[in-house]
Amino acid sequence: MPGRAVLAWLLSLGIGLCGLLRGAEPETRQPTVDQPTARAQSGRFVRLRRDEQQAPLALETAVVRYTSPQRPGLEVDLVAAIHVGDKSYYDALNRLFEDYEVVLYELVAPEGTRIPKGGRQGTSTHPVGLLQDGLSSLLGLEHQLRCVDYTRPNFMHADMSPEDFARAMQNRKESFSKMFLRLLGAGIAQTESGDVPSDVELLAALFAKDRAVRLKKIVAQQLPSMDGALAVLDGPEGSAILTDRNTRCLEVFSRQVADGKRRIAIFYGAAHLPDMERRLAAEYGLTATTTRWLTAWQLAPPKADSAAEPSP
Repeated sequence: MPGRAVLAWLLSLGIGLCGLLRGAEPETRQPTVDQPTARAQSGRFVRLRRDEQQAPLALETAVVRYTSPQRPGLEVDLVAAIHVGDKSYYDALNRLFEDYEVVLYELVAPEGTRIPKGGRQGTSTHPVGLLQDGLSSLLGLEHQLRCVDYTRPNFMHADMSPEDFARAMQNRKESFSKMFLRLLGAGIAQTESGDVPSDVELLAALFAKDRAVRLKKIVAQQLPSMDGALAVLDGPEGSAILTDRNTRCLEVFSRQVADGKRRIAIFYGAAHLPDMERRLAAEYGLTATTTRWLTAWQLAPPKADSAAEPSP
């Protein structure tokens, strides 16, 4: 199998399957409003910012705010997550989360699970966890579950339990093997379209002295275009891993709105958010008003005082 297809597959897993079964294991400065730039390679919720010579500067994730005249006072932010990132990225997110009445977060885990500070100790025993740990080590990045403070009183679990998730997959006749095959197929399609780096580039990066830096730049150039690859997980009727988990999250969201919460963040992997956005519009009449960007991966030598700064 081409190395480029494997890369695309790993990227899909890294961005799309955040903490999928982590719950089964034991227990910023304010971002600025985005000003569009012609030198940004953009997805809806993830983008790559470049300099005038097209060299990668930063991989960034979106914080998109939604409001509606029919729901005065309600402000909902979709906060896109990339699950391995710079420590400064997670520090900025921790500061951002102080501003919300409630932060709804993803984690396939038993009801009432609380993630301790510093996350899981030791090495994951689940394949997805092993993969994400391997990516963070390979790229010289930190893992989300180790850096985000989930012990905050405004944090609320808004995802399925392992039993509910397994039942949803069974009802849809889905399996991890089918999911992996779909992702691999999407990776091969990207290879044929020329949208991924060559095997020579990958090999050169793997054996370079600055391996982490070079691999991080290669990976970062693929992530903004991964929406299409991850969309293959959804059939005509959706999927357990995206659609059904989003349904559970929005059920929790509805209860929080009914309870009077007006400043709400939904902190989910970027792959989940296009569907979330459609549902917020269709079911709640909420539309996007502003987009702000956080630097998840610094790809250029950081300035002495700006490592955790959001992009202008």
